[in-house]
Amino acid sequence: MGEIQDQIQRLIDALVGAGAETGVQVAVYHDGALIVDAVAGTADPAGGRPITSDTPIFSFSTGKNVAATLAHLLVARGFLDYDTPVTDLWPEFGVRGKATATLRHVLTHTVGLPAMPREITPSELPDWFRVCEALAAAEPRWPPGTAVGYHSYTFGYLVGELARRTTGRRMCELLREWITVPLGIDGQLYFAAPEESLPGLARLEEQARQWPAAPDGGDAILAPWENRPSADFGNNGDILRADIPSVGIATAHGVAAMYNAVLQGELVDPARLAELSALAFDGVDQVFGTPARMALGFPIGRMGAPAEENSTAFGWPGGGGSYAYADPARGVAFALTKNRLVPNFDTALSVTTILADHLAGTR
Repeated sequence: MGEIQDQIQRLIDALVGAGAETGVQVAVYHDGALIVDAVAGTADPAGGRPITSDTPIFSFSTGKNVAATLAHLLVARGFLDYDTPVTDLWPEFGVRGKATATLRHVLTHTVGLPAMPREITPSELPDWFRVCEALAAAEPRWPPGTAVGYHSYTFGYLVGELARRTTGRRMCELLREWITVPLGIDGQLYFAAPEESLPGLARLEEQARQWPAAPDGGDAILAPWENRPSADFGNNGDILRADIPSVGIATAHGVAAMYNAVLQGELVDPARLAELSALAFDGVDQVFGTPARMALGFPIGRMGAPAEENSTAFGWPGGGGSYAYADPARGVAFALTKNRLVPNFDTALSVTTILADHLAGTR
């Protein structure tokens, strides 16, 4: 692996040594070759169990990378089309102004259901059918396709219910059958972790630092649990065992290997890869008030990339500091997972900057 492996290993060792991180994994493929597989720290802060590259970590919205990839596989295998109306498979979804919603709207976070109905709390999330019934009955905040807003937890259920209705399989089953077993990474990517795997998962902890305050006056679109990652949530056995495809349990190597298979044509053909990184919706995120450039299923652009890079990388960060992306232009599949939840992406930005500088120097 060479110099870049050493550079990133030194960085994460230093972050753990300084107390800025507890356990970190970084994996990078370049042009199909694994060039970084670095780990540092402990998987269980209380027990001191070392973290390894095989230790799965609950990583919040980095799971959306997997759910979106599965959506593309549903299209590639002929189960769905991007413009399939949701109501073709899920008729009851069409009430209260949602009849025009399509898979394309789901993937671009433009359906208009960014937040769970307020009767759905974390304790209801393992009840797939209750959550989907609530989403089907909900009123959208905007007509489908007219605005974009981050669908924090709803995204995975919308994709997953379409998958279930067209294949008869749950997302956790499709993940294993279509991705992890064929790629030899079974046990490194989960929706719904098996009971026997739970003792081997990393334990999350939260940084004591102040997190950004929620908007005053009840103006927040997302409930606090949808907007802020929680160690209690990510360590909860009921949540870990549940099929919640907006979040995921993963190793950095597992996510990077999945993205490498996308880039290398093992999961999708070149024409579909071009769609993964093409602009599908451009607007202001109605949840956060920030610019949002969406491909089908992913935000476009590498986090921290300078504007002149014109990055067409695609991939989701996760609340608490994890991050994964694929960059077709540079042949890079990247993932960083960690078990200390912090209100920034400083570690991911430091690692991706080192990687970008390395790749620039090898051209």
